[in-house]
Amino acid sequence: MTAQIHPAAIVDSRARLAPDVSVGAYSIIGAGVEIGAGTRIGPHVVIGEHTRIGARNRIFQFCSIGEEPQDKKYAGEATRLEIGDDNTIREFCTLNRGTVQDAGVTRVGNHNWIMAYVHLAHDCQIGSHTIFANNAQLAGHVHIGDYVILGGFTGVHQFCRVGAHSMTAIGAVVLQDVPPYVMAAGNTAQPYGINAEGLKRRGFSTDAIAAIKRAYKTLYKSGLSFDEARAQIAAGVTAEPALALLAEFLATPGRGIIR
Repeated sequence: MTAQIHPAAIVDSRARLAPDVSVGAYSIIGAGVEIGAGTRIGPHVVIGEHTRIGARNRIFQFCSIGEEPQDKKYAGEATRLEIGDDNTIREFCTLNRGTVQDAGVTRVGNHNWIMAYVHLAHDCQIGSHTIFANNAQLAGHVHIGDYVILGGFTGVHQFCRVGAHSMTAIGAVVLQDVPPYVMAAGNTAQPYGINAEGLKRRGFSTDAIAAIKRAYKTLYKSGLSFDEARAQIAAGVTAEPALALLAEFLATPGRGIIR
């Protein structure tokens, strides 16, 4: 079986496509691109060089995937974009390669749902099972954990971290780190409780959700300093393993958490 490449598409001879990949009309695939089995590339998609795309992805029309980073320090280095398996990337999304000032690679995990007009800048590290609603915009070097949901028009400042299972409201402006499990909203984003409904849907136990709620109150409602709250949350990990994700996040230096 040969790849289903529309006659109007342009595929560089140095690209490697699995036999059942399909490529729509007027799409352009550059040198060194690798595309895994079952992936479908729509019409008018441009995939830049040094991009690796896994299996069973769907990339819709008018996307720019793996183009040069929008970083004035970029000087043509051979940096990369790596996309995992089973992702959906809707219309007009832009995903840029990394820079040598960071890891040199922008990464997207598996089973992500990336809606129209989303921008993932250079060196972003995206986990798996995320949902980015329309027009979510990530600046460079942003780290997004698993199961994160970004509301439409969310903007995330460079070098911020958004922890696993967290969620932002429409139009949130994230200028500092969002801890795991937390819901954030506003300009600038502030915490508004935990994503309890999302945790229920993902099989978290009643006891685990209750412990996460207590940890949230310790962090945001107790009047403790950040270091005191962090220590108290870390002490609870043995009794409730779900707190380990939060404790590890708080122990890792970043831009400071939203308050």
